[in-house]
Amino acid sequence: MIDNRIKYLNNNKINEDGTYVLYWMQQSQRIEYNHALAFAIEKANSLNLPLVIAFMLTTYPEANERHYTFMLEGLKELEINLKKRNIKFIINIDSPIEGVYNLAKKSSLLVADKGYLKIQRYWREELSNKVHISMMEIESDLVIPIEITSNKEEYAAYTIRKKIHKNLDDNLFSFKIPLINTSSLELNLTTENIQDIDSLIKKLNIDSSVKKSKHFIGGYSQAIKLLDNFIENKLENYNEYRNKADLDFTSNLTPYLHFGQISPIEIALKIKKKNSNFESKLSFLEELIVRRELAFNFCYYNTDYDNYKGLKADWIFDTLDKHKLDERNYIYTKEEFEKALTHDKVWNACQEELMFTGKMHGYMRMYWGKKILEWSNFPEEAFNIAIYLNNKYALDGRDANSYTGIAWCFGKHDRPWFERNIFGKVRYMNESGLKKRFKIENYINKVEALKKI
Repeated sequence: MIDNRIKYLNNNKINEDGTYVLYWMQQSQRIEYNHALAFAIEKANSLNLPLVIAFMLTTYPEANERHYTFMLEGLKELEINLKKRNIKFIINIDSPIEGVYNLAKKSSLLVADKGYLKIQRYWREELSNKVHISMMEIESDLVIPIEITSNKEEYAAYTIRKKIHKNLDDNLFSFKIPLINTSSLELNLTTENIQDIDSLIKKLNIDSSVKKSKHFIGGYSQAIKLLDNFIENKLENYNEYRNKADLDFTSNLTPYLHFGQISPIEIALKIKKKNSNFESKLSFLEELIVRRELAFNFCYYNTDYDNYKGLKADWIFDTLDKHKLDERNYIYTKEEFEKALTHDKVWNACQEELMFTGKMHGYMRMYWGKKILEWSNFPEEAFNIAIYLNNKYALDGRDANSYTGIAWCFGKHDRPWFERNIFGKVRYMNESGLKKRFKIENYINKVEALKKI
């Protein structure tokens, strides 16, 4: 069922004297449609051992109280549901490398879910070299395993789309998580009290300047509510209304996908099953699968995904460099952008939506990023400001999808357009273009209402 998702990270053998199978959970923070969990249970059952799932709370780069609270809300629910399955879930405040290594000393083998970003891959590589037992990672957060789709960085959506559709049927199918034969609940292992999130937050050495979102609660059950609401009330008209930022026709699932609290496979299967507008279903699945997996491809095969030089397209560098010294009507500092102090009420509303809710409408994030490019001294500075703001305030910040979304604002995965001031041949957006799609005053008013919640 999941053979094509298994990658052995070292050549060590299973420890025959181990007292449990250890699953280090990091990327896939859920039970449902979790291939790594399914594999770990199958291994535990075949060895007649209990399964322990461990999560390490560490100081993740650029993450703050908002991100941690949302994540812990999901983990709190997860612990309760794992207990019902007789699986012990432990959370320790430790580095993934040291914390998992210490638990692995009594384990027969180590299972990890797959990480795609640089720090995630570093953790897994270091652990695989450090532990003395067999370690494997199981890919679970893409519909198609990333290395099966492609072995290189793809140029654009049109170059990866056929590769994805070629492998779709072999990977997009329903499956159930097996039951564990041996309970691990009685094992005496140290863990933090995940049920008291506020106390746990106080123990962490994290940035507390950005408070938790009042608009999004973490957890699989919340993700399912949003998904069901989207399918019943929005999907039919999604293709027509998805870019109308004054309305609410997006799924709002990106924060939950970022923390692995829901699987894209489960979402896709439910969308496909619904008897609804074909074009809307096609449009949504294009975003969920093709565009999202293109984003992960970019970050997996391009280690500079989080900085300007990662754009890696000669035409982008040439055209932006050519127009680097063009006169700008407005130039703002990082602090002015962050405080939404520009002359543009629409842009300010974008930034305030991000700051107050933890999420920005997807279409507006494109406009937001384009204007940062237009109103910064240089493209490199603009790129860094956009990354900083997105990672600080967005619940789906520090995600392959959002890194790629920002890169797109600078021309990545796009084509050259008509040449103009500052942008060169990079696609341009302005307020008049927004007015053709929706009523911008309604969007501004909507953000004002969201700020009062």
